[in-house]
Amino acid sequence: MAGIKVHGSVFSTATQRVFASLYEKELEYELVPVDMKAGEHKKEAFLSLNPFGQVPVLEHGDQKLFESRAITQYIAQEFPDKGTQLTCPGKPIAPLLVWKEVEALQFDPPSSKLNWELVYKPMFGMTTDPAAVEENEAKLAKILDVYEARLSQSKYLACDSFTLVDLHHLPNINLLLGTPVKKLFDARPHVSAWAADITSRPAWAKVLALLKH
Repeated sequence: MAGIKVHGSVFSTATQRVFASLYEKELEYELVPVDMKAGEHKKEAFLSLNPFGQVPVLEHGDQKLFESRAITQYIAQEFPDKGTQLTCPGKPIAPLLVWKEVEALQFDPPSSKLNWELVYKPMFGMTTDPAAVEENEAKLAKILDVYEARLSQSKYLACDSFTLVDLHHLPNINLLLGTPVKKLFDARPHVSAWAADITSRPAWAKVLALLKH
C-alpha cells in the first residue's frame, strides 16, 4: 500500500484535523514539516502541491489533496475498515452531510476569530480587540444553543457515534476551552459533556502530544 505523507505544521489547526483522522484510523504517515514562519507554504515547491499556499496537503500514492475537511473525508472513505468508522454506518447520511457543513460554515468562522483574538494575538505580542471578541462570542453562543438542542437528542452531532463532524471541531474547541470562552460551553450541559468526551479521545491525545515535541 502506498504511504501517506502529510505536508503541514503541528501548530496548524487545519493540519491537526488531518492528524486526528489518521490517528482515529490507526494509519501510519510521514510528516513533512512546512516552516510557515519562513514562508515555505508560499514558495514554489509547496504551491505545486496546493496553489492556495495553505497547509495541510496529503499525498497518498498519486493522489494529492488539500483542504483539511476534504482530506479527512478521503481518509474515512479510503480506509473504511481501519480504526474508527467516522461515518454513521447503517444510518441515513443526511445528518452527517448537514452537520459537516454546519461546522465549516457556522461554527468555524466565529471560533477561529475568537482563537485569533484570544490565543494567537497574545502569542504574537499583538493587542486583542475586545469588540471582535464580544461580537464573535455572541455569534458562537447562538450556534451553541442550536448544538445544545441537537445534543440533547443525539450523543454526537451527526448520529450516536463519533464521526468526522465531531472530529472537525476538535482543534478549535481545544483552544477555546483554554480561554474565557469556555464559559459558553460550561453553560450548556450537553455541549459541555460532548466537548469533554471528544477532547478526551486517545487519538486527540496523540495530536496534542505532537505539540510537546
